[in-house]
Amino acid sequence: MIIDGKEIAKKMYDELKNEVSKFKSKPTLWAILVWNNSSSLRYIEQKKKWAEYIGINFKLEKFDEKISELELYNKIKSFNENPEISWYIVQLPLPKHINSQKIINNIHPKKDVDWFHPNNQGKVLLWDESGFVPCTPAWILEIFKHEKIDLEWKVVCVIWRSNIVWKPIISLLINAWATVLACNSKTKNLAKFTTQAEIIIVAAWSPWLLKVNMLKVWAIIIDVWFTVIDWKIHGDADTRLINLVWSRVTPVPGWVWALTVACLMKNTIKAYKIQNK
Repeated sequence: MIIDGKEIAKKMYDELKNEVSKFKSKPTLWAILVWNNSSSLRYIEQKKKWAEYIGINFKLEKFDEKISELELYNKIKSFNENPEISWYIVQLPLPKHINSQKIINNIHPKKDVDWFHPNNQGKVLLWDESGFVPCTPAWILEIFKHEKIDLEWKVVCVIWRSNIVWKPIISLLINAWATVLACNSKTKNLAKFTTQAEIIIVAAWSPWLLKVNMLKVWAIIIDVWFTVIDWKIHGDADTRLINLVWSRVTPVPGWVWALTVACLMKNTIKAYKIQNK
């Protein structure tokens, strides 16, 4: 069965829209965009579109990709000190001459609705739900909630490697009492781990990495990201062959951005409610 991420996202947007309609004032989400690559521009457009749909303001500050790291740092500092800016995001990726982690580290934790700051990442390790969940792990959990998948006692294999997604999703799964197998694209004999798992979460940027002989029958596959080859989008799971043995799968392409943006909006509303008690 195909998991319809767009349907889940639409339900989230409508719930948020109803919630925002009851607020006395409109929340405002600010965004900083450096580097006008097509993916970033399209992502920002989606954020603006859905912010307006649920009834919140969206304000964007764009900078040329030649901006220096110091200039961007100073802009981050001004956002942190501006009392009229309650929260904001910095659209990744940043140009190669800018240290992304250094910029992330200087975002004020209370204004960080992307949940990238180390202080916010640390909260999930402590089971502290007062912070925000990063958007990609958040929508993976939304899928489990929507599909009524109980993670307790489940064996989940995570094939990934990153600070802002891989480590948080592992922690969140552990918090939900799942048994987690943490792998990456360089794990030796990957099939040894994937064949043990009822759920596989994969974002290795390696098209067709996950083959039919690497799956337990009726496994649930969360294929998170994609690779473009010859102008076509391909996921990490080889869905051309494994559709006979999976239970449920997220399709590639067509759904990732919708859920990611929905979770960003959910974080923004949570930040607004925290600020306004």
